[in-house]
Amino acid sequence: MTTTESTQTTTATISTTATTATATTTARRALGSTGPSVFPLGLGCMGMSALYGEADRAESIATIHAALDAGVTLLDTGDFYGMGHNELLIAEALRTAPAAAREQALTSVKFGALRTVEGGFTGYDGRPEAVKNFLAYSLQRLGRDHIDIYRIARVDPAVPIEETVGAIAEAVQAGHVRHIGLSEVGADTLRRAAAVAPIADLQIEYSLISRGIEEEILPTARELGIGITAYGVLSRGLISGHFSRDRALAPGDFRGMSPRFQGDNLHRNLDLVDALRKVAEDKGVSVAQTAIAWVLSRGEDIVPLVGARRRDRLSEALGAMTVELTPADLAAIEEAVPAGSAAGERYPAAQMAHLDSEH
Repeated sequence: MTTTESTQTTTATISTTATTATATTTARRALGSTGPSVFPLGLGCMGMSALYGEADRAESIATIHAALDAGVTLLDTGDFYGMGHNELLIAEALRTAPAAAREQALTSVKFGALRTVEGGFTGYDGRPEAVKNFLAYSLQRLGRDHIDIYRIARVDPAVPIEETVGAIAEAVQAGHVRHIGLSEVGADTLRRAAAVAPIADLQIEYSLISRGIEEEILPTARELGIGITAYGVLSRGLISGHFSRDRALAPGDFRGMSPRFQGDNLHRNLDLVDALRKVAEDKGVSVAQTAIAWVLSRGEDIVPLVGARRRDRLSEALGAMTVELTPADLAAIEEAVPAGSAAGERYPAAQMAHLDSEH
């Protein structure tokens, strides 16, 4: 870790609501009324295996170990991240971690994505028999007898959500799964799923420049007692403060197809980051810490997932929990990055079509 990055991981307590400036940030956050209590930040492990170019396996495992050592409990993955690579990576990290750290780790797994040999996506399969098949393979790769939170990555339009959730509920009854989650679903689907079985959390993109859940989805989740695990809190690095206008993306980095990283959209979005940087500098913290702290401030029912692939980035992210956001800070952040100010959709059109949350 560089000296600059090290100094960025300091400061004091964070607010846990949009208007309260202090709170105990090391206190665990409950994933809904029925889910587990977890460390306030989770570790999203996708980038260690896929979609951001080559990753360093040894550094990835060291990062997972560092996260567990810092108290992080929730490790998020998908069975299709690197076609099983990510689950095997997590299994190795847990197997080589101290027993106490291994025992505190909770696995959150997404399933259902259909892949090609070339790495393409061809749809989603939420049939009950497919749920059982995906689950069997994940348990084998992870080397565990259960998965803590299990969720379909995207709703299968050919299968009622009630059937998919019902199959996961059967796995809960059998002891193979502890809790049921959902991913990128809208308010109506959330209600239908919750009518079948208790839902611990909804995993969905939420950040300063992706605030679509605030109008209907977040209020519905709160009404139903469903927690939020927020991914994309740094918008895939776009609002991390580390992404430059002339950065060349590595082969295989899916951001090369992301609308928010294209042409004028990129420049307009980085203008927002420049405005946010002024707020961060006034507080003596990093842009990434400010953005993560903002998500943490949205409520104690929200657990941000940070996609750190390296220990220095993890250290910076953990520092967000000690950032105090006063009402004046929150107003300054809102002025710098107003709701709806992002340029471009958060996924290419073909992937947007799979998002129940956007329909």
